[in-house]
Amino acid sequence: LATLTYDTLRFEYEDFPETKEPVWILGRKYSVFTEKEEILLDVTSRLWFTYRKNFPAIGGTGPTSDTGWGCMLRCGQMIFAQALVCRHLGRDWRWIKGKRQTDNYFNVLNAFIDKKDSYYSIHQIAQMGVGEGKSIGQWYGPNTVAQVLKKLATFDTWSSLAVHIAMDNTVVMEEIRRLCQSNFPCAGAAACPAVESDVLYNGYPEEAGVRDRLSLWKPLVLLIPLRLGLTEINEAYIETLKHCFMMPQSLGVIGGKPNSAHYFIGYVGEELIYLDPHTTQSAVEPNDSGCLPDESFHCQHPPCRMSIAELDPSIAVGFFCNTEEDFNNWCQQIKKLSLVRGVLPMFELVERQPSHFSNPDVLNLTPDSSDADRLERFFDSEDEDFEILSL
Repeated sequence: LATLTYDTLRFEYEDFPETKEPVWILGRKYSVFTEKEEILLDVTSRLWFTYRKNFPAIGGTGPTSDTGWGCMLRCGQMIFAQALVCRHLGRDWRWIKGKRQTDNYFNVLNAFIDKKDSYYSIHQIAQMGVGEGKSIGQWYGPNTVAQVLKKLATFDTWSSLAVHIAMDNTVVMEEIRRLCQSNFPCAGAAACPAVESDVLYNGYPEEAGVRDRLSLWKPLVLLIPLRLGLTEINEAYIETLKHCFMMPQSLGVIGGKPNSAHYFIGYVGEELIYLDPHTTQSAVEPNDSGCLPDESFHCQHPPCRMSIAELDPSIAVGFFCNTEEDFNNWCQQIKKLSLVRGVLPMFELVERQPSHFSNPDVLNLTPDSSDADRLERFFDSEDEDFEILSL
């Protein structure tokens, strides 16, 4: 796969088609004719993580670039960064080139910088993936990156997220409520205003991790690994997939084609809109004044598009529910969607855990090696062939 630079890609993307079809971006509806600038601003405001080179060696002696193997890891970073943006900045937040951003914005961005002590860095994801059976430099599938991000989130006391991975195509409402409603120390922008401080720990103000308050609902990141066909997506799921991008709780979808992973943020007509991590940029370091240059973390050209029919059937869908009301609203939308004639649900929503399987979230454990192997074969598209093509 050719290594392209940010500058060479800037002029290679088509603009949005002149169509009466609405454009949906992570729960927001736009018209191309009257809101094109708003569409592009919304896309540009998403955090865009791509291949990087010349970062500190992973594990001290490992790779200094993730070109050729880190695309799904970067997609995992993007979908999780969107959750943190919603958590600390809100869905209406926008990034404008040259405009001074808040401390919370840089706290979020610092959590993904390519260094060993950032919570969701390529270093942390790659090394945590070893416990999921993936050696450093090996390609991940959607399920693996979801499992790794869940583990890493337990250390993120500032965001204080409840991460639930719904396995076996089943979302159990009772388990999610138990996870989110337990009493816990909460320290985050939504519940506890950030303290102005120059002292950062893992990208966050140190004080934020030690101030405890009780909250009735721990913000939920819900990731649902799915397989929507054997070698290609079953057309019966397409309308349901579109509806996921229409929900205000949408975090998008991670997946891709058989030779590359993408972060899908919306759709127009029969095309998916996505951010592409397959651009190699140099690792970013703070400048002399201590500020982090952030322009390369925002896609400033029209986003990529591809036919929904080209989507590999192995994906993970993400949702963020900041409050219990958000979660209840999401459940109602899913229930209504299941009643729509001709729409095939991608997953089942149930009140209680079915007797035929146990959810690893109950014991706060990931599946054992045999279960992990089984899940990986089921959810990682085309298994070894998919991994080879991805390189």
